[in-house]
Amino acid sequence: MQVTVESTGALERRMRVELPAERIEQEVASRLKSVGKTAKLKGFRPGKVPPKVVKQRYGKQIREEVLSELMQKSYTDAVMQENLNPAGGPQIETEDGKDGFAYVATFEIMPKVELKNLDKIEVEIPEVAIDKADMDEMILRLQKQKASWTPVDRKSKEGDKVTCDFTGTLKGEEFEGGKGTEVPVILGGGQMLPEFEKGLTGVVAGEEKDIKVKFPKDYHAEDLNGKKVDFAIKVHSVEEEVLPEVNDEFAEMFEVKEGGIKQFMNDVKENMEREAEQKLKGDVREQIMAQLLEKNPIEIPKTLVHQEAHALQHDAMQRLGIEDHDQAPPISNFEEMAEKRVRLSLLVSQLIADQDIKVDDAKLREHVEEMCAGYENSEDMVNMYLGNAQILQQIQPVVLEQQAFDWLLENGKSSAKKVGFTEYMNP
Repeated sequence: MQVTVESTGALERRMRVELPAERIEQEVASRLKSVGKTAKLKGFRPGKVPPKVVKQRYGKQIREEVLSELMQKSYTDAVMQENLNPAGGPQIETEDGKDGFAYVATFEIMPKVELKNLDKIEVEIPEVAIDKADMDEMILRLQKQKASWTPVDRKSKEGDKVTCDFTGTLKGEEFEGGKGTEVPVILGGGQMLPEFEKGLTGVVAGEEKDIKVKFPKDYHAEDLNGKKVDFAIKVHSVEEEVLPEVNDEFAEMFEVKEGGIKQFMNDVKENMEREAEQKLKGDVREQIMAQLLEKNPIEIPKTLVHQEAHALQHDAMQRLGIEDHDQAPPISNFEEMAEKRVRLSLLVSQLIADQDIKVDDAKLREHVEEMCAGYENSEDMVNMYLGNAQILQQIQPVVLEQQAFDWLLENGKSSAKKVGFTEYMNP
């Protein structure tokens, strides 16, 4: 077997393999002989078919099979012989060899990754403080979830709910989507265009009025972009929001049946702390990833990017409930993300190999406990997950990757920044 390799790009290789005719003919002859022992052809007794007839009948098929198998085996042997690490399957073109059969395999190889500047990765870690104002705002949001509405005999103002009918016309003609019946609009909620909500401010139940609204230039319906339209409004009711009192009964609305409002407040604060911690982990991780990528630019195989983009497209189709591939979002939508994920995966894998990072059982259990925290029988779920080898096989790579990011955080530079809960969660 003769092998020659040339570089046709940063990662692309063109490998020519020539197989001697003798090797091919020996294998073909051996198989023809084997087939001749069992061949059943009309006019001949089993096993007594003349070799010439066997060759005429099966020769072409057997030669194709032999060449296919020899190509597969020789390709594997050749990449090992040349110390190549293909990133994906090759493109094969056959040729006539000088003394036998030849083919050219074109493929990309995995890049050699040498990590640099890991000690220069700098991370800003938020220190999130929850004060009384943060608690008050969170309780107000929870009160609004359980709020009721009561009719009022006055003009509407911000925060009120106005239920109305409306009919929109453009140059005297009704337009699509411009009509509604008994539509509840909370003033200041951003549900409708600002000018529409402004027109509903100061109205009373039973009032009828006409208002003019100018649609923004970037409105999603092109035929309404920047247009002024007329709306005929009929107000059915004006209601004001009534918030529940913050007491034991309020706590029971959220399934807190023991400990009353005191326990409820503790639960709310714990949830806020948990939300902030989850966001903090994600933010720190994003900072580490961004700097790892910035400080370690590498060439990546287009083959892997293409595979990852298709995987992302498939995930998007599942989320959107799309079964027809012709209706799928364009593959180009996913290429940038795919490239980033492939590059990051190669860098993290190299870090794990360089530092010999192994899955930490304590970290694994901690991750599983976080996954199961929302279940009532969380401890049972944790034990079930930890006792299932198939589930653990899916979780371990996630934990291992996180341990790699923890290593980068510990061996890089970090600084703390104090920030309030509301500011941090709703920048």
